[in-house]
Amino acid sequence: MTLLTVVWDFNPTLFSIGSLEIRWYSMMWVLTFAIGMWVFSRCVKEDGYPPKVFDSVFWFGFLSTIIGARLGHCFFYDPVHYLQNPVEIFYIRQGGLASHGTAVGLLLGLWMFSRKNRIPYIWSLDRIMLPVTLGGGLVRLGNLMNSEIYGGPTDLPWGFVFKRAGETVPMHPTQIYEAVCYFITFAVIAWLFYKKDAGHRRPGIVFGVGLVGVFLSRFIIEFIKNPQESFEEDMFLLMGQWLSIPFIIAGVWFIFRALSNPVAVDFPQPDPDKPKAKPKADHLSNVKPASKK
Repeated sequence: MTLLTVVWDFNPTLFSIGSLEIRWYSMMWVLTFAIGMWVFSRCVKEDGYPPKVFDSVFWFGFLSTIIGARLGHCFFYDPVHYLQNPVEIFYIRQGGLASHGTAVGLLLGLWMFSRKNRIPYIWSLDRIMLPVTLGGGLVRLGNLMNSEIYGGPTDLPWGFVFKRAGETVPMHPTQIYEAVCYFITFAVIAWLFYKKDAGHRRPGIVFGVGLVGVFLSRFIIEFIKNPQESFEEDMFLLMGQWLSIPFIIAGVWFIFRALSNPVAVDFPQPDPDKPKAKPKADHLSNVKPASKK
């Protein structure tokens, strides 16, 4: 580290076993999944759902996230190549996971999980946003350790010279910018969820705030980020910005809906001495207006 810049030459490999390398980036994904499973297990228990509900969330969540992230990279950023070489879609170790693909895959996986277990879809959406925002920040730190997905040149005192990427001048460490924004978003929705009980009082607002916090941050930071693919250089907005717009709009809609028309979702009673109400809902339409006092 010099007076005005940070010379970044971090080794992306955490440890090696023979020819197998375990990278910090991979460990950030593992930690994200572990946090997600822990959050869901607590929510399933606290809201009185049977333990078997948790058994299926791992497969729906894990597989949909990985498949969505990989397909998102292949078809959002280099569709021609992967359509001509479809077998390379399975070469995950070569790199290439897209956050927008992750979001789409996870939303589909949660929808299937909710239908299978007859759980309100909005219940799943609110609760998954907690580990998603925290995990998003961790994954961006993994990108920092890989010296990838950074911004353009800067003369700010916190500019990073990414030596392993062949850079010789300070660049915006946009990985850190995004990570900080995601951690702040996590703090906000955790406050809403745990302190204000928004997951029960205003279903959808946690999910909506999370969407806006994550994807609006991404949209703004993309203005100083280097294009990931050459075809983006002549675009008015980068691909990541175009893909973020629908999520931002959806987030605003969820917030507006939760604030203007509060709903109450029927949950099972967590107290074993009380009769458990069978959850009748399995998606957004299965909610009822909250009684006005």
